[in-house]
Amino acid sequence: MPNRIHVAFVAGLLATAAFGIAQTNTQIKKVPITRTSPASGKQMYNAYCASCHGLDGKGGGPAAPALKDPPTDLTTLSRDNGGKFPEDHIYTVLKFGVDAPAHGNAEMPVWGPALRSLSGGSALAGSIEQQRIVNLTNYLRSLQQ
Repeated sequence: MPNRIHVAFVAGLLATAAFGIAQTNTQIKKVPITRTSPASGKQMYNAYCASCHGLDGKGGGPAAPALKDPPTDLTTLSRDNGGKFPEDHIYTVLKFGVDAPAHGNAEMPVWGPALRSLSGGSALAGSIEQQRIVNLTNYLRSLQQ
């Protein structure tokens, strides 16, 4: 009898340990920003956004489980804004980040400086950054349901 209890106890400990490992092993790997075409909103979305928001924009990307709050479903931005796509808000969030939890998750990266860095310090860095953000915003508009 003590043997069965001991085996059950050890099995319970192993199951608990395995569950704990599975729960704590989710981490987001930070990698350098990769070059993409400033003309392709879809390419930028796939490279910079899909890891959290998913390829379909619904918030189920591979990094989503590691976040404290689930990523925003980007396909419902217009619906959640009275049927109007919030272009100015999206542009501002991409360029400057999020300062209020009601307007997005604080874990959301600030893309402005990262996108500007892709221009390598050229004199056109600001306008290329703007082109990238506009094209990414337009791609997000295309995802609306």
